[in-house]
Amino acid sequence: MNPDRVIRSCTCKLTDLPNVGTAIARELESIGVRAPAQLRGQDPLALYEALCAKRGRRIDPCVLDVFLSITDFMNGHPPRRWWEYTQKRKQRYGGLLEDGKAGSEA
Repeated sequence: MNPDRVIRSCTCKLTDLPNVGTAIARELESIGVRAPAQLRGQDPLALYEALCAKRGRRIDPCVLDVFLSITDFMNGHPPRRWWEYTQKRKQRYGGLLEDGKAGSEA
């Protein structure tokens, strides 16, 4: 969903979250996340690595940006567009994703 249209009190299903459409909702469901509340306190990198393992390959790191945005949102932060997390991802995880370490355990 577009972050500008997210209403925190109405986040009952995954597609109610900022930056989550049907494709990302299916990806989250594939790793056992069925409801927004399950994202509270989750490590976005662990979610990303679980999805990479499930898929059997490393996936686009922008998905990690989405996971950063939705875990932040579920932990009380305002909804923001996923690309606003790209720099945060690069600062937090540095070259971890560039050298193929994340998601390589698949």
